[in-house]
Amino acid sequence: MVSGEAAHRTGPRPVASGRPTDRPRTAVVVITRNRRASLLRTLDRLAALPERPPVTVVDNGSTDGTAEAVRARHPGVHLLTPGRNLAAAGRTYGAAALDTPYVAFSDDDSWWEPGALDRAADVLDSHPRLGLVAATTLVGPDAQPDPLNAELRDSPLGQEPDLPGRSVLGFLACAAVVRRKAFLEVGGFHPLLGVGGEEQLLAIDLDAHGWGVAHCPGVVARHDPDAGPRPGRPVRMRRNELLTAWLRRPLRQALARSVRLALDSRDDPQARLALAQAARRLPAALARRRRTPPRVERRLRLLERSS
Repeated sequence: MVSGEAAHRTGPRPVASGRPTDRPRTAVVVITRNRRASLLRTLDRLAALPERPPVTVVDNGSTDGTAEAVRARHPGVHLLTPGRNLAAAGRTYGAAALDTPYVAFSDDDSWWEPGALDRAADVLDSHPRLGLVAATTLVGPDAQPDPLNAELRDSPLGQEPDLPGRSVLGFLACAAVVRRKAFLEVGGFHPLLGVGGEEQLLAIDLDAHGWGVAHCPGVVARHDPDAGPRPGRPVRMRRNELLTAWLRRPLRQALARSVRLALDSRDDPQARLALAQAARRLPAALARRRRTPPRVERRLRLLERSS
């Protein structure tokens, strides 16, 4: 259990059905902040899954009555209220409070297809070096393929013999299932990045520690985001791309990305804001800087050349 957590639990955790053990293999962690209606819809979907996964919600400081609504409508959900906005690191906070070998992530606007969690657990059972399953994502009520699916499917990194699919160094957080041991071993989602492009750093860290990150097309997640714009997201994506370079890439790569963003900022207000936000976080990034092994850096450069 996470020390100092404020947690709520009523009733026993649901149990995975149709298996010879009463211990579920996969739990779901959902992070949320001030999106009560969307979260409740997601929890309804997760509760209807045949796997009956235990569900943990990490409420990142909501002020819209989210916690009370979860307690009233889904009393079997494990609710964590850390008292502040942990952003993506809330997933790490939730995973640390669990005891299942595998953890699936959902956002408050995403869920899993029936059977997907069992398929992911089967793959993880069968491939002990696999640290993260990057699933297929279907978007909206019409279940349209996310463009990222094709990028994962065509990854130039190829398929390693002890992994179930093509190796990747990126994924969609709300369509990922992790081996809890591997996820916590590398520190989970980095707290410096918040939300927006935080996935690549986790993939880099897993690969650097010898864990596989593979696309498994048969594992399917659903994502139904709001149709409107997502204010601030392009800025956070560019900021986090630069911070990831300073946290893990060679100095030459980090400097080149910094210069590129600085040049763009001359006539691009979003680039200017991203550069300013990155600059404020740069001292913390430098304090936590850890170069990736040459093997991983070569893989990153191959991806960059391919794109």
